[in-house]
Amino acid sequence: MNHHPDSQRRSILGAAVASVAALGTAKAATPSPTPDKPLFTQSAFESQSAPKPLLFDPAKLNGISEKLIRSHWENNYTGSVKALAVVKKRLSDAQSDKDLPPYIYNDLKREHLLRTGSVVYHEYYFDNLGGNGQAGAAERKTLADAFGSFDAWEGEFRRIGAGLGGGAGWVVLGYNTHTRQLENYWLADHAHGPAATLPLLVLDMYEHSYQMDYGAAAAKYIDAFFKNIQWDAVAARIAALPKTPA
Repeated sequence: MNHHPDSQRRSILGAAVASVAALGTAKAATPSPTPDKPLFTQSAFESQSAPKPLLFDPAKLNGISEKLIRSHWENNYTGSVKALAVVKKRLSDAQSDKDLPPYIYNDLKREHLLRTGSVVYHEYYFDNLGGNGQAGAAERKTLADAFGSFDAWEGEFRRIGAGLGGGAGWVVLGYNTHTRQLENYWLADHAHGPAATLPLLVLDMYEHSYQMDYGAAAAKYIDAFFKNIQWDAVAARIAALPKTPA
């Protein structure tokens, strides 16, 4: 039997709301590895071999052009995937170079931090695009429980984005596994993410994410972003949050 997407979303978010409520009263447990799902899928110095493909048709976004999305994906995101692979290869090679000064090694580690942040946040960003921007009842309740109302959450998220207009950075709705809170975060760059936080919704506010379509009009880009949020992706991220101990 086929199920309507809205019904599936409500089912996912219904379970997720209960999960988040439980997470608010007990500390999240560290997931245990299983035979079919190992905790680590790559060694420390390996990197992904290819960029992650877009999960939506970039020609069908509302108010964000295909040209912009393809440029963003091919140049900024894919560029970081390739750069991270180079940095990790250099780090791997450096393990046998005992004469390499620590301050030179740490230049590589700084680049490692930056490129990792760029790859990860770009993948979250692209994966939460391609929807119709309509949050379902369960999503709205989850955010209202955390922020007082859905509108209060959206207003703060938009305000943070507007404050980053003309500069660089990210806006992240995340679940902090230490404080057990849903919060909106301001990120100045790829390197300074919030501690112990799992991203649920990510907005890229680097100028390359909107300048081609909107010039300096960052607020119009934020409006367009909200029209294209894939709330099913947000629901799945909430549902995947670490569960509390039995």
